Amino acid sequence: MNVMEKMSVRIPPDHRIESLEGKVSAEEWQLRVDLAATYRLVALYGWDDMIFTHISVRIPGPEHHFLINPYGLLFEEITASSLVKIDIDGNKVQDSPYPVNPAGFTIHSALHMNRDDAHCIIHLHTTDGVAVSAQADGLLPLDQHAMMISGEIAYHDYEGVALDLDERERLVHDIGNKNAMILRNHGTLALGQSCADAFMRMFYLERACSMQTRALAGGAKPNWPNQGVPEKAAAQGQMAFNGLIGPMAWPALLRKLDRMDTSYRH
Repeated sequence: MNVMEKMSVRIPPDHRIESLEGKVSAEEWQLRVDLAATYRLVALYGWDDMIFTHISVRIPGPEHHFLINPYGLLFEEITASSLVKIDIDGNKVQDSPYPVNPAGFTIHSALHMNRDDAHCIIHLHTTDGVAVSAQADGLLPLDQHAMMISGEIAYHDYEGVALDLDERERLVHDIGNKNAMILRNHGTLALGQSCADAFMRMFYLERACSMQTRALAGGAKPNWPNQGVPEKAAAQGQMAFNGLIGPMAWPALLRKLDRMDTSYRH
């Protein structure tokens, strides 16, 4: 089945699905819960784009299997058990009634296949993220969030909807050893060794994009930081994003979700 045929598969009218808890390894189940939580958090922060964009997690092991969203569900509907497990060729490796977005497969498989540290990958199409991706100078060092994430950012030129598997090579080349990317005229991307790390990188990147669009909207002359300050803040940010602030913030974020709705855990 080619990627366009995969897109034509119809999802079932009832998105409830039997729980997989106890039917997969404890390690995979925890990854499923964390990934479902990440989808819910993206929806909570207003970063979702209806049923589009993607977040994925690689399951440990030589097979490079990964979990991705069931195409057709809103992010606020996604649960640990509804996530779809696929291989690097986009084939389901566990029975699921749901199709997979082929554009999500192209982008995420490229990084999961080539970056051992890319355990979680978040890709968004937010209004402010896309706005900055469409600006020639990209992300500017106008605020603390932007300066802290600046050392993490790479850029990739738009090539159309990501259905061409040949684009994977260029995505991998462009991101190099960076942990975040602005997809020109398209959106934002962040990766991490956990959902927590990827989410915190994306939080800073998206906040920075929102601050930039607001700072430039009024037409006033920006106040640029003193020489050397952006580089100092970028070094501080790289230390923070590598397993420091993610594990601190993640339990609080899960508590927030649990106060609102625990269904993501099922």
